Order: sequence, then C-alpha cells, then structure tokens
Amino acid sequence: MGKCRYTRRDLLGSAGAGAASLMAASWLSSCRLNNAEKTQQLKADNKKKTHIITLSFDDGFKKSSVRTAEIYEKYNLSACINVIATAHLKTFSPPGEYIAGSNRGDFGLWNELKRRGHEIMPHGYKHANKARLPLGQAKDLILRCLDYFSKELKGFEPKEAVFNFPYNSSTPELESWLPTHVRAFRTGGGAINPLPHKGQVKLTCTSFGPGNCERDIEAKIAELLQRDSGWLIYNTHGLDGEGWGPMKSSFLDKLLERLTAIESVGVMPAGKALSQLTFA
Repeated sequence: MGKCRYTRRDLLGSAGAGAASLMAASWLSSCRLNNAEKTQQLKADNKKKTHIITLSFDDGFKKSSVRTAEIYEKYNLSACINVIATAHLKTFSPPGEYIAGSNRGDFGLWNELKRRGHEIMPHGYKHANKARLPLGQAKDLILRCLDYFSKELKGFEPKEAVFNFPYNSSTPELESWLPTHVRAFRTGGGAINPLPHKGQVKLTCTSFGPGNCERDIEAKIAELLQRDSGWLIYNTHGLDGEGWGPMKSSFLDKLLERLTAIESVGVMPAGKALSQLTFA
C-alpha cells in the first residue's frame, strides 16, 4: 500500500486549528504502513521536518513505560522516558501520591527498553525540587543521579544526556552550571522551542494535570502546526490513570498514527532531536 501523507495545511485547512485532530482521524483510515516502509521514509525525511514533537514521559512507571514503548514501536518511533535513579529501591520515599500509587521500573527494564531503541534519561536522584534546595545540595543530587545512571544504564554518557528537572523547576544558577555536565536540560517554560540548533542547552516544556491531559496536548499540537516551524516539548507522565496528568493508551496510539502521517512532523525524544536534527 502506498504511503498516505498530509501537510499541516491539510490538517488546519478551512476548519481551523482546533478541528485539525478530528479531521486527521477521519482521513487516515487507509494510511497503514509496514515497519520497513516507515523506517525507509523516516530516514529520508528526518532533515526535512519543520515541526518536532517530543512527548517527554516522566517518573518511570513500570506499567505505563512498557505500554508506551509498545505503542511507539508500532509506529517505528522511539519513546522519551525519564526516570528517577532510585525510584525502584525499597528505600525510595515517593514525594507525592501520584508517584506513590504505582510501581516504578528498575534498570533491568530501562536497559531492555534502551536496547529496543527508546531513550532513557535522568529525572533526578530522588525527585527533589532543586529550586527549593541550597545550591550545593541540588548540585550534589544531580551529580549522584548522573553517577548512578553511568553505573546502571548501559552506554549512558552524561555529556550526551538531557537532564529533566523534577517538577520542571530549576534556578538560574543550576541552569548555568548544568551544561558543564550534560548536553541539555529540560525545565518549565514555553511549550514550543526553536528547532534543534547548535548550542541549545535549555529546553522548556509545558504539562497539564492532575486530570487527563489529552485536550491540552491537542491544543498545543494545533498551536505548533499553525507556526512555520518549532519544537513542542510536552511533559507527560503515565497512561490509563497512572501518574499526574495521564492520558489513555488508546489516545496515544491514535495520536501517533495521526502525527506520523503529517509530512512536516517528526516525533522523537529530546536527545535524538538534538543529535540528529541540529541545524546550524
């Protein structure tokens, strides 16, 4: 079957950005591709993408991470999964009900998902809010997190990593210091970043919770597609009721189907976007 592709103008069209996702869903029933076709097309199109979307899954919930990886693999995509270094240990003290209520994965799982092509990045040593800590303590926790990842995650290199601040909460002092240890960091701010470029170290994102985040994701994607270019980083958590601001797994599946059919859109994790799509 030939590949069905659409431009962002097809999706926005006369119905407006708000209706784009609904229109796309009705157009794509015949756009099924096998993995070989997808792989070939992705390699050819990567440098042509003008709209990058990163769904940045935090906290490392075991059930949600496994399901997220399965859905991404269906579309030959790599998931962006950010995990707390010590969350799998019995000594871990969950900082709130949204993390406490679910099992977290361990580095056996993270190594397996990384082997399958997914991006596993650090989300803190114990999910502490770094902006509320003395600077020295905040730095120490980040370094301990990076050291733990270096020991437990095969092939992990801090200088290639994106550090994802817990609570998307950072300080100017930490933002100035951290690039000496990692490639980039994610913190709170505007949802839409410039396209990946040399020297880009601060990545900003948005999120929604504690309820279902699906409407908000749709709105942010429509906003991105109205622009000539941009990189949307949306901080997500779990699936099917797990974590803060969850989405349904069925929603994620249909969303990725729609997005992979838009010519200008690339769906990829943050580290991959920085390493493969950096523009001068």
